[in-house]
Amino acid sequence: MAAQTLWPSLSGAATDVFQGGSVHLCYIDEAGNGQTLDPARPDAPPVLVVGGFTVPRAQVKSLTWAFLAVKKHYRPQLRNADQLSEVIQQEIKGSDVRKNLRAGNHSWRRAAMELVASLLDILESHEARILARVWIKEEGLAFDESGVYPASVAALNETFQAQLAHEHSRGMMVLDSRTKVKNAPNVHCVTTRKYRTGGDSLRGVIESPVFGHSDTHTLLQLADLVVSSLLFPIACHAYLGDVTWNVHCDDAYRPLREQFGRRLKKLQFRYQDPMGKWRGGIVVSDRRTQQPSSLMFGPKKTATVPTTVIPKQLGAAAPERREAEPDGGLPPLP
Repeated sequence: MAAQTLWPSLSGAATDVFQGGSVHLCYIDEAGNGQTLDPARPDAPPVLVVGGFTVPRAQVKSLTWAFLAVKKHYRPQLRNADQLSEVIQQEIKGSDVRKNLRAGNHSWRRAAMELVASLLDILESHEARILARVWIKEEGLAFDESGVYPASVAALNETFQAQLAHEHSRGMMVLDSRTKVKNAPNVHCVTTRKYRTGGDSLRGVIESPVFGHSDTHTLLQLADLVVSSLLFPIACHAYLGDVTWNVHCDDAYRPLREQFGRRLKKLQFRYQDPMGKWRGGIVVSDRRTQQPSSLMFGPKKTATVPTTVIPKQLGAAAPERREAEPDGGLPPLP
């Protein structure tokens, strides 16, 4: 059964919500931009990630407080803040976490890894699910950010809708605000699908995405850290390890992929479409080498399969190797 067939008419959406029905929120941010991947620009982001997480409405307040506690732990100066607004407004940026991993000493790298682990801990304990579109750039080719970003938002809404149908829930998506010119297309791509002639394919989504600022929407900060300190560096390491001239392609990100790949995989929400194809979760479009999305969750493994034993006097053959299926207080930041 298609996910959308689980929903009553759109007119019942508001009634269900206000009568206490299940509701989910989805927070989306991005890491990267439309710069061309070129040796002349060694600091150009080699990937664009648009993603975040969903969380049940009943868990939003608890998750917010848990995230504020993480911020206080890794930013000790916030423990003495006079106003709650100070704790909310001061952000830990994913770019700083990545910098600590690349250029920090042992203590700073360890603290950065512990921070990421803490983020995954609170997401797991609050029934959150991660979803993302990851775009791997190809050297020297223009990257159409104005087209890719709305397409990503549309795809993420499809995944969100499938989860809402599965959970018998309703929901709304909150995007990190950019500029009006950049914001508008991201909404139109969803609005037209909801109100076009022929039916609403996103019935569980109460309204088109709304926009928030990270210094006022605490969970957008958490989305930023998920995308910028975890998905972005893992994608750089998994798909562009050979691009040695780019500052973002650093083997210092290897521990993120090795230690947290399995947890990322389990945090996804994936579903089967009417044709039986698996969709959703963290989806990678690799324009360079067409590698699968499963690389996000750890390197491919090889298993040693011994050949039939050959008598020693006839000579011993080398074991055959076959490729196995892949499993699919922080110091003050600068």
